Amino acid sequence: MVSKKNRIVIALGGNALQANPKDTTAESQLVTAKNTAKPIVDLIQEGHEVIIAHGNGPQVGQIVATYEGAAQVNSSFPIMPFPECGAMSQGYIGYHLQQAIREEMLHRGIKKSVAALVTQVVVDKKDPAFENPTKPVGSFFTEEEAQRLVKEKGYAMKEDAGRGYRRVVPSPEPIDVVEAPIVKTLVDAGHVVITVGGGGVPVVDNGNGSLEGVAAVIDKDFASAKIAEILDADYLIILTAVEKVSINFNKPNQKDLSELTIEDVQKYIDEGHFAPGSMLPKVKAAAKFVKSKPGRRTLITSLEKAKEGIEGKTGTVIIS
Repeated sequence: MVSKKNRIVIALGGNALQANPKDTTAESQLVTAKNTAKPIVDLIQEGHEVIIAHGNGPQVGQIVATYEGAAQVNSSFPIMPFPECGAMSQGYIGYHLQQAIREEMLHRGIKKSVAALVTQVVVDKKDPAFENPTKPVGSFFTEEEAQRLVKEKGYAMKEDAGRGYRRVVPSPEPIDVVEAPIVKTLVDAGHVVITVGGGGVPVVDNGNGSLEGVAAVIDKDFASAKIAEILDADYLIILTAVEKVSINFNKPNQKDLSELTIEDVQKYIDEGHFAPGSMLPKVKAAAKFVKSKPGRRTLITSLEKAKEGIEGKTGTVIIS
């Protein structure tokens, strides 16, 4: 339960940005963001320092697909590099969230500033993920088109469940957050900050202090845990589509869990209870943050149950 005034990083899942997966318009996302703002402002109203992180899977996919579609119509149309697409998605999602949170704070008479920061996240160019790209992004292509993109653009392409071929990019682990000192300065000054959107724009250090964007996707839960660790946060709250973490999920013997130790998390991971690309990165990120310093805790719950989870009435808490 969050009782004293804490520094809290909130990691928003996709359902916090697009309540209806079939309606991917910007207008719909802004409406969803306004609902998402309410449990966030609950924490701000209680006096907690709040930092917000978020995913960007559908949004960056839409941006990539738009450029790919234009290039299919007109071969001379330049395809936007993937790091720039990630930055675009950070910008427009951050704009929606800062608008929604500011409006909710104004409605409650809270006089605070909120800002979204386009954030670069450092990854290791030798990360094994670069040898095995797995994250699908953008449009579907025929086998012939996919082969052409491999030859002309150097893309990694994989067949996707009989629907065609898609580009796949690596998912390396975050090492550091370039703009973390700026985020800390803003938070220390009492501002609300939105950062590491979509896991941040992945960059590698070229060894001379310069940074280069790379075509990759950093898991937003790991990026959220990293910025929470750097900012010395007390609490990481991962908001997702379910109320509690479960073992034997969707089986007759499903068991919902209210509290997990780091040892429990590893045990259930080893037993294969958590799906890759779904709950697995969340519990891994939760445990990683909790292990980083004694006394840190992570809450995993749904957006709808966030307030109750914060009050200790529901959700799954990971402790050391």
